[in-house]
Amino acid sequence: MLDRITVLHFSPTGGTRRAALLLAQQIAERVEEIDLCRPDTQAHSFGKDDVVLAAGPVYGGRLPALMAERLRAYRGEGARAISAAVYGGRAYEDALVELDDLLGGQGFRVIASAALLAEHSIVRPLAAGRPDAQDEAQLAEFGARIAAKLEQGDLAAPHTPGNRPYKEWAGMPTAPQATEACNACGTCARECPAGAISAENPAQTDAARCITCMRCVAVCPQKARALPAPVLQMLSQKLAPFMEKRQENELYL
Repeated sequence: MLDRITVLHFSPTGGTRRAALLLAQQIAERVEEIDLCRPDTQAHSFGKDDVVLAAGPVYGGRLPALMAERLRAYRGEGARAISAAVYGGRAYEDALVELDDLLGGQGFRVIASAALLAEHSIVRPLAAGRPDAQDEAQLAEFGARIAAKLEQGDLAAPHTPGNRPYKEWAGMPTAPQATEACNACGTCARECPAGAISAENPAQTDAARCITCMRCVAVCPQKARALPAPVLQMLSQKLAPFMEKRQENELYL
């Protein structure tokens, strides 16, 4: 096991962070975190002795553009990297290869990649409870294999699936809305990664800036934010077939 690993995560509802930490804790004794959801994170350069795990959620088969933008503030300078695309049970499509390409472009050397399961951020019954005990056991074994590869000095890149050019994804044409239970506490505005919610009037959301990451819904102490009911119903129906079979993590070394 290594001494230290740094986890760069974009995890609006917590599932990506949880999956990433389960893996990172099996690779190194000490885990440091950088939260890419925060707009005030500082640019940083790593070095060839550093190991970084970069993890982001899958939106429509792609990485969130906002995550990609913030990840470009970090330089690898030869640091070893593990990539993790975390998806909610439908498909990860081009997100993992996109993350590998992004890390490579920033000077990281990707030595392992993973498509990991976490509870869907919108349709919560999909991949509910993931990552679970079975996932944890699998990630423990994979983390040990990654640690062994690093200790051996093996810098071979994994072959991760995906298409270039990446699939087109314009985002969801909707945003969570405040309900009558909203007391304008401002938690959603402070926590919104995209700065899409008005601090003066949290019931107002700039739909052009919103990335439908669902963080505002997850952090609201009053449970006073939600997608419009027709949108949620449509998504639930569309994703229902994916609830019939358990999806498994896909691991690439």
